[in-house]
Amino acid sequence: MAPILAPMNTSILKKRKKKSNSVSLVLIVGLFALLAFSPGQKPSARIMFYNVENLFDTIDNPDKSDEEFLPDGVRNWGGYRFYIKLQRLSQVIVATGENGFPAVIGMCEVENHQVLESLIHFTPLKKIDYGIVHQESPDSRGIDVAMLYRKDMFSPQFFRAIRVSDPADPSFATRDILYVKGLLGTDTMHFFVNHWPSKYGGVSATKPRRALAASVLRAQTDSLLARNPSANIIIMGDLNDSPLDKSVAGVLGAKPVGKPSPSGLYNLAYPLAKKGIGTNKYRSKWDLIDQFIVSRNLVSKDGMASHSDAFSVFSPSYLLVKDENNLGEKLNRTFVGVKYNGGFSDHLPILLDLRKK
Repeated sequence: MAPILAPMNTSILKKRKKKSNSVSLVLIVGLFALLAFSPGQKPSARIMFYNVENLFDTIDNPDKSDEEFLPDGVRNWGGYRFYIKLQRLSQVIVATGENGFPAVIGMCEVENHQVLESLIHFTPLKKIDYGIVHQESPDSRGIDVAMLYRKDMFSPQFFRAIRVSDPADPSFATRDILYVKGLLGTDTMHFFVNHWPSKYGGVSATKPRRALAASVLRAQTDSLLARNPSANIIIMGDLNDSPLDKSVAGVLGAKPVGKPSPSGLYNLAYPLAKKGIGTNKYRSKWDLIDQFIVSRNLVSKDGMASHSDAFSVFSPSYLLVKDENNLGEKLNRTFVGVKYNGGFSDHLPILLDLRKK
């Protein structure tokens, strides 16, 4: 299979790999360091979520508004930039591993199945046998949510895309919620991967859209917990609202661990959000809009996510740069506006470590 590059071929890809030796060397060294753990060590199951900032291929999809991300588009999105994007993302995934690569990776802002195939086959991730769960959504720009999973750790049994539609506005289209049920070791897990409507157009004007997504998701979790109060549910995603906002805390009903939660859902991101730690920066303010929310069973006394450091934001120095206009640092993005920056993403990834007691 060839990477999804137009008009690149594999010989050009090899030449361009030589231009990126420094990047590849870091990735390869990191890869072998991770594989060096002895077989006797028992790693935790690490779950990752990452908004990867516009992982587009270079081929025009006439049914989607992807014109910006074409070789002749405003972003000059050619084969080399796509190749670098893949290497950057794989570098982050490799670096998140402590006792191994993430068992499950939720992602958003991916254009299609083919870009995911390129990511797992044409980067150092090819050393790991990752599978893909993805389905096209009705988003007008063509960006979807997806899941990668290690075949030696997670076995999908069922998946479906849950439509978020507005009966009052038939023209409304956004990303589906991806539901995946499967076995993580011997434990049945229910994953929901989300990318709720953005605040583009104004916070107040778009608030009902996020509340709508939250209500659709809540209906799904209520149904699961009604059938099995001990169900292991993991909600992950870019919710475009903080843990304190009404859509998350009110409509979805995700509460801080230790507080009463009629919904049976607990937001592991709450403590860091209270400290002002975030995954996305707008002007001078960091917001923790990428979150892990889990069901009661996972945070019970012997639950796999009951330890205090279960949730973390992954923020190595190379994902950040000095903020010249505001205090501190900002994200090392792929684009700043339409100007190519060559970085990683406009979000930091988040991690959830599950441990069996």
